[in-house]
Amino acid sequence: MSGVWKFKNGVIRLVENPEAEALEGGGTGRQGSSGGRRKVLVYLPTNEVITSYPNLEQKLVVLGWERYYDDLSLLQFHKRSSIDLISLPKDFSKFKSVHMYDIVVKNRNMFQVRDVHVT
Repeated sequence: MSGVWKFKNGVIRLVENPEAEALEGGGTGRQGSSGGRRKVLVYLPTNEVITSYPNLEQKLVVLGWERYYDDLSLLQFHKRSSIDLISLPKDFSKFKSVHMYDIVVKNRNMFQVRDVHVT
């Protein structure tokens, strides 16, 4: 991975293309209908794009993750075999690239974040 690490609002994230982020107005990982690139999370064993939380939860459960109900304002998963915790916004429309990369890091070789070119 190459890029620039940025720290904002207590979260550190990797910005792969800082110049494009500046042009897109902050680079949240998604972009409006005006064109450009957005990110998608892909489940590698089936090459399936994750399009909803029920779809994602199904994949995570197979990988040994369990729902964690400690904070009802978030969708959270944990693994009994580790201290890892995946925290996601309740609303899938707020699911950003920083959340996708968190899933990728905690599930090596199972998920990948890809650019989708939108026209």
